[in-house]
Amino acid sequence: MVVGAAHVVLHVHGSQSLKEKRGVVRSITQRVRNRFNISVAEVGGLDTWQRAELGLAVVSGDAVTARRRLEKAVAFIEDLHLAEVVGEEIEVY
Repeated sequence: MVVGAAHVVLHVHGSQSLKEKRGVVRSITQRVRNRFNISVAEVGGLDTWQRAELGLAVVSGDAVTARRRLEKAVAFIEDLHLAEVVGEEIEVY
């Protein structure tokens, strides 16, 4: 069993309140969950208007598959254009 984890830092342009930011983050997390069937949670930047940190996790039978699924999920987040990805880190254990 292999566990993959990703940490993604987002900048939500134009957000003027926590409510607006949370709406964008909620949309991103739901879309990623539905499309890739991986765990996603907001893990940082909870009290800021324009910064959010997401944690993604996946369990797989091999390291290559785990890394590939996380890379595709991060690319999907970038392609949504709801927020700018300003940092990302993927690790496989």
